[in-house]
Order: sequence, then C-alpha cells, then structure tokens
Amino acid sequence: MHAVRGRRNEYKPLNSVLCESTYPVEVAEALKALEFSELYVADLDAITRGCPNFSLYKKLTDKTGFKLMLDAGVASIEAAKKLFDSGVAKVIIGTETLLSTSFVANAIESFGSEKIMVSLDLMGDRVLNKFEPDTLVNPMVLLRKFQEMGVFQIIMLDLEKVGSGEGVNKLFLKEIIRKIEARIYVGGGVQNIKELLEMKNLGVSGALVATALHSGLISPEEMKQAGLL
Repeated sequence: MHAVRGRRNEYKPLNSVLCESTYPVEVAEALKALEFSELYVADLDAITRGCPNFSLYKKLTDKTGFKLMLDAGVASIEAAKKLFDSGVAKVIIGTETLLSTSFVANAIESFGSEKIMVSLDLMGDRVLNKFEPDTLVNPMVLLRKFQEMGVFQIIMLDLEKVGSGEGVNKLFLKEIIRKIEARIYVGGGVQNIKELLEMKNLGVSGALVATALHSGLISPEEMKQAGLL
C-alpha cells in the first residue's frame, strides 16, 4: 500500500517505479534484486484488526532471504514466538498497539534485545498509545523507560509525515540521539539522498524509505554511490 500521513482509510495500492506488482512477495523480490538486505514490513491487517498473516511472512523470508523487521501489532509472547517461527528476524513493538509497557520488558527477557525493536509511533508531536489513554505521554520519558528495560533498537516513526516527502523531524531526532543510547531508525517523510546522508552523519542507524524510493525520488543507484546500500 501507499501510505499517506497515517490516514489509513485513504491508502491506495502501491504504484512503484521498481515493480509493477502490488503483491508483497513480488515487491520484496524486486527490492532484493536491487541488493537491499533488510525489509521493514507493517502489516496493517494485523495492526488494526489483529489478523497476522504468518504464511505470508514465511513466504517473504523463504523466497527472498530478507532479514524481516515486522510490525504486526504483537501483544503477547505467544504471538511474538509465532512471528519468529515464521522466519521474522526482528519483531517490532509499536506504541500505537502496545497495551502495557511491561510487555516490552517481557519480550526483551524472552527473546533478547537483538530481536526486539520498539517503534515510537507519533502523530506529529503526540505519541500514539493505548497504555495511557487519558494522558499525554512524554516521548523522552517513555524512551528512557524503554532504555532501562534493555531496548537498544528504536524506530522514530512519524505517521503524520509518512508518504509526504516533507522531510523528517530533525529537531526531535537530534534530541533523541543526544539523550537516548540506542540504535535509532527513522521513518516518515524522508525526502532525498541528501537527507539520508544528513541523518547518517547525525548517527542514525537506518531509515525506512518507501515513498521516495518507489516514486523514484531516491534511486538504488544513488544509494550505492553514496555508500548507503
């Protein structure tokens, strides 16, 4: 799907310069052919309706060999284990679907910090969450709490910027890098190759690039020349 600003009822099928198909496995195969090695997947059916597609995850990993980073709205240790059994390399726990912060600690204890990523799901300056529905969650306080649990892989995902090409929130990104000891990944609004290089220089470990890549604003050739692929 082509995601735009987190307005999921407006999402449309993917239209990519890299692949004519919208079938996930064929899109993944096209990306693998371009020498990408890791694939981020957000399963919206699983996130919004609790319907994970384990057989699809297995096909993705078996047919492409991708290291799959998956957000499937996981809310239990049992569900996370099924994801790993399906070939997923890293399970992403998103704050949007997280019911209790203690689950993050349990997941780290059960599977190890290398296999668990936390996605700080934002809508602008607001943290999307279900564990404190009546309060405004301070993102830095929350990130420190995750860090104390042993989390060291964090995605800063701004849904308000997804698919916009407006550029990432570098002010907040710099604050996270300054105050949190973790591998930081960024998603939402990536503009161009220049911005990717700026983030690399800031110390960002990786970026989720979808719209800019599929629209041709960023090309795999540019990424290779810049040492990003």
